[in-house]
Formats: sequence, structure tokens, C-alpha cells
Amino acid sequence: MWEHIAAAIPLVLAWNSLLLMLIGVVVGIIMGALPGMTATMTVAILVSFTYGMPPLNGMMLLLGIYASALYAGSIPAILIRIPGTPSSAAAVLDGYPICQRGEAGRGIGISTFSSFFGGVFGTFIALFLASWIAKFAIGFGSSEYFALAFFGLTIIANISEGYVIKGLIAGFLGMLLSQIGIDPIQGSPRFTFQNVNLVSGIAFIPVMIGLFGLSEGLAIIEKIHARDRLKQALSNIVPSWSDIKRMMSTIPGATFIGAFVGAAPGTGGDIASFVSYNERRRWAKDKSAYGKGSIDGLTAAETAKNAATAGALVPTLALGIPGDSVTAIMIGALMVHGLRPGPLFFESNPTLAYGIYVGFIVVYVMILVLGLLGARMWARVISAPANYLWPVIFVLCVVGSFAMRSSLFDVWSMFGAGILGYFLRRGKYPLAPMVLGIILGPICETNLRRSLILSAGSLDFLYMRPITLALMVLSLVSIILPLIRNRQTPVTADGPE
Repeated sequence: MWEHIAAAIPLVLAWNSLLLMLIGVVVGIIMGALPGMTATMTVAILVSFTYGMPPLNGMMLLLGIYASALYAGSIPAILIRIPGTPSSAAAVLDGYPICQRGEAGRGIGISTFSSFFGGVFGTFIALFLASWIAKFAIGFGSSEYFALAFFGLTIIANISEGYVIKGLIAGFLGMLLSQIGIDPIQGSPRFTFQNVNLVSGIAFIPVMIGLFGLSEGLAIIEKIHARDRLKQALSNIVPSWSDIKRMMSTIPGATFIGAFVGAAPGTGGDIASFVSYNERRRWAKDKSAYGKGSIDGLTAAETAKNAATAGALVPTLALGIPGDSVTAIMIGALMVHGLRPGPLFFESNPTLAYGIYVGFIVVYVMILVLGLLGARMWARVISAPANYLWPVIFVLCVVGSFAMRSSLFDVWSMFGAGILGYFLRRGKYPLAPMVLGIILGPICETNLRRSLILSAGSLDFLYMRPITLALMVLSLVSIILPLIRNRQTPVTADGPE
């Protein structure tokens, strides 16, 4: 392995490879920071530019876009409460409250450092433990995917503490919305009301933009004249030593969670970030700080999200199974060059295989530098007067929703989700559980039904398969612990007494 890494380093550090990585990082940050402009969309648009390049150079460009777009999705999440990418939804929980305190620069700095450490350490885990992670991921069948999704849904009870009943209602509503479209098993339409636009389901990106962006704008319009202009602290962009020490207590665990969740095919940074956030919050001594601008919460979400990108490369390269939607496009880019990822990829193309991991580390170094250099500019965005800023945000919400599929129906879906989110906010219903329900609902339903079909209707698969059993035990613990805590702090539908 070491000789292949040594052979890949000079190729990755060649001026043309570095230039392509730099271009990819800049483009990725710009696109990732715009609501609706996802990493998948950006990579899909630019993948055609790699066809005339050598495979390594083409992959460097795609890696730069991939990592930086996922990182940059947290910039609008922190500044204006709109996740730029689905993976950044968890960053809203504590990133936006940090910004509301007038510490936007500090929030972006913590996010940048967490992303760097998560990406670099996650790449090392994927590089040195690739074979073990691949074996773990390849053991996932339909029952394991159901158990993983179910475990993710139990997080609702934790991130809704104080509003547990309302959190469960929001989560159920998200799962209900995810049922619209074609039945994944029988192939028949359901809840479409004979509307052809609903056959393919409601797109997640427009719904997320509406829930987190439009609803926030509608709420601000109510008090736009009475609201004081927020003065952002543009200092402390580089985290202080005390912040770094706090971050380092969270980064190792979040990195392992992100890398291992990302290595499971079909998952991604969105699940990894919520799982990491939940686990950090679960074991925290002071849980009251979470959701109110906790450094630990933001660090856990951002670290795991970026570690998951490296983890997603393990099944992609070693098994030929895409770790997420972006790596699926990367498989197509490699196949155009006559290369087929799979068990023999590391033996037949060792320099390219290990060069991808080396390039990923270089990409995150670029993200660290460019992220910190541009942090002052990002923080100034939120300092604009609300009556000028939010009309621009509304336009971006419309553009981002339309750009996904060039569909006006997606724009109307965004408006509908925004109005729904506005009333949910007024009723103090948390929005994060709804996002979890939309993301995990289809995974949970599809794999549960497949498992029941394979087991002829028996529930034996819940305890006969070790990985499934372990995840179900974790789910049980995740449900019981909030109930135990709520005995000490009585909770009603309207929040803590």
C-alpha cells in the first residue's frame, strides 16, 4: 500500500491536478452555499468536462466539487437558517443560534475546522481500514437498512426534548409526505390524487428550502420593522484555543460515526450528521445548551458530515456500490474511462485508487484555507438589512427549487412547505424531526417490506441477524433514555413545565 501511495503523491501534487482541485473547491463552495444547488447537481453538470481528462485529473476536479459543496452547505445553514445541502440540515440546530448571538464568524470558523478534521481523519480511516469497513458494509441487507433507518427515526425523541409530542407529530408528518408517489414494492401510484406531478413524489430539496428558508423569512417579515439589525462579530474566525480543546473532545467520536455510517451504501452525510449530533447530545452532561448555540453540537454534525464523504468512497471503490448519489455519478465517470470500481479496483489501478484518497486530503486542506479566508465575506451577508436581504433570499429559494428539475411544481412545493413550516414554527413544532421523517421514511418502509417478504411475514430477521439486532438494541436505548430523563423533567405537548 505504501508504495502505491508514494507513487500517487507526485501525480496528485502536479500543478494541473492542484489547479483542477482548486477550481473544483471554488465552484463547490459557491454552488454549495446557494440553497438548492446541491453537490449532486453540481457534480452531474460538470462531470462531462472530465471525459477528455486523464482519470486521475478528472477525479480531482470531482472530489474538489464533492467535498467543498457539502462543506459550504453549512454556510447558509449558519447564517440564514437555510441548509445549502441536505447534509447540512443538522448544522441549523446549533449553527444558526450561534449566528443569532452575533458570532457568525465564530460559527463559520468552527464549521470549517470541524469539516477539515472530519474530512482528513475520515479519509485516513477509510484509507487504512477500507477492507474492514467494506466487509461491514457489504453485510448490509434489507433488514440492516431497516434497522439503521429505524434507529435514525428514534433520534426524533432526543432532538425534540421539551417538545417530544410535537416532535413526534412533525416526524410523522414528514414520513407521510415521503409516502407520496410510486409504491416502492408494488409499483402502483399512491396519494397522487391523479396529479401527474406527484407520481415521482415530492422532491426533498424544495421542501427543505421551504421549511427552513421561506418559513423563516415569513416569520421575520412580521417583525421586520421592529427587528434590530444584527451586528456580526467578524473576529474570532479562527477558533480560540479553548474552542479547539472543546472541539477535539468531540471530533474523534464524530469522525468514526461519520466514516462508518458513510461506508454503508445508500446512506450519506445527512444521516451521519444527525446520528453524530444525537449521540454527542445524549452523552453530554449539560443537554440544555444544545439547540441554543452549542459548539459541541455544531462540531459533531459538521465533523460527521464530512467524514461520511470519505466513508462513502469505500463501497464505491472497493465494491462498486455507490455510497451516495454523488459517488454514483463518480462511478459513471470512471466507467467512461474504461475503469470499473469493485473488488479488483485496488489491484488493477492502485495508483488511481490511492491517489483519490490522497487527493481528498489535499482538497480538505484547500477547504480549510479558502473557508477561513472567505469567512469574513460570508459573515457580512447576514449583516445586510432584513428588508433587503430576505427578498434576495426568496428569489434564491425560487431559483434553487426550480433548478433541481426545471419544474414549476417544485416551486409550488417549496411555497407549500414554507407556509406549512411557518405555521409549525408558530405552534412551536420542531422542524428537524420532519426532515428526518422525509429522509428516513422511504428507507425504513422499503426495507421493512422487503425483509417481511424475504422472511415470509416473520419478524425473525429482527433478532436472527447480528447487525440488525445490535441496531435495534441501540434504537431501544435511544427511546428509553429520553423517557427516563423526562421523568425528572415533566414534559407536555407545549414543552417543559
